[in-house]
Amino acid sequence: MSLIDSPSLSITSVPVRSTSLPSQAYVLAIALLPSHYAVSSSAPSNSIHLFDKADFRKLNDWIAHDDAITSMKSNPVPVGNIGDSLLTCSRDGTVRFWDERSGSQPALQMNSIVSSRRRALLSCDVSTDGLTVAAGTDLQGDDASILYWDPRHPAAPIRAHTYTHSDDITAVHFSRSHPNVLLSASSDGLVCTSNSEEADEDEAGLYVGNVGSSIAQAGWINGANGTPTVWAASDMETFSTWSNELERTQDVDIRQPSVHRQDLTWVTDYLIGCHNHRSVLPGHDNDLSFFVGSNEGDVALITRASLTNLEEPWALHRMWTTGHAGVVRSLLWDESHNLIITGGEDSRINIWSCPSPNTPSDQNGKRDGSSDAMDVDDSVASPSRKRHREDV
Repeated sequence: MSLIDSPSLSITSVPVRSTSLPSQAYVLAIALLPSHYAVSSSAPSNSIHLFDKADFRKLNDWIAHDDAITSMKSNPVPVGNIGDSLLTCSRDGTVRFWDERSGSQPALQMNSIVSSRRRALLSCDVSTDGLTVAAGTDLQGDDASILYWDPRHPAAPIRAHTYTHSDDITAVHFSRSHPNVLLSASSDGLVCTSNSEEADEDEAGLYVGNVGSSIAQAGWINGANGTPTVWAASDMETFSTWSNELERTQDVDIRQPSVHRQDLTWVTDYLIGCHNHRSVLPGHDNDLSFFVGSNEGDVALITRASLTNLEEPWALHRMWTTGHAGVVRSLLWDESHNLIITGGEDSRINIWSCPSPNTPSDQNGKRDGSSDAMDVDDSVASPSRKRHREDV
């Protein structure tokens, strides 16, 4: 499977800025508050670390959960009187919203107690109207559930869908265009869409697709025709795309697109995560960029102009090398300020220059190993990798 150079290919080996978390903690996720970057760390701290957006000084540490943080994401949706916030969930069985006004205490908390049992939570999201919060649980016995809350009444879930999946629910994402439609993915190999407002689970299921192996990540794709479709990535590093009715349209090994030349080599070992652009990329039928990593700690940005034409080559736009020693767990893209922030199992947090692909600012590529000096300011989002979850 071919991987071609973008005309603007740039290779950078020196971050704009760099820092480390204490105690060799893994950097699990990176997200955005209005005035800060937020970084979540692995056990034993299970903390959120706040960094100033102007110079990346560490300002505060919040002890976020009593057990491992399994998901953290930016939430721009107003929920009650909470504006821009962070959304986190944990194996301690809670979903929490955080904003800068509440400081080290969550602004809102939801508990996963169902039938007197507290459930460990692995994934979470909030609908675009701010009226529904969803979270996926781990497998306990034969039961893995999608729990739903009304954030105006957070004490207990308003409903649970217990038949959608039969193993750990690793991803839940509300549709951006249909607030009641929830995409879920699981270690059982299924990607599903459900009506989150339907109490009768027999009526809630919309579509089901079977990847065939445990799913680590999944998400929505916004296409040029305006119809959202779905992507999924397995623990075996296979990447698949699906129609809005969850009919498979592509299934590839994400490690296959590679470059082997005397002047350039890139080999993918794993998918770090996918990034949805604010609009469909020029010349593309989709809004996705793919961040892939090597076991040595290098990162690359690749795209594919068409996710339905299987003959379409992949394009290599940027490489960031020597910034990490080992697996890169998390990545946040700030398109507004042409920056990415990467975090790894080496506890390192690096800030890099990253103009968007196919934009005028990205047309003068360079391979001199230098970085673009600039002020640090804003941000984006990215997932963690399931195959390392048990190690944290």
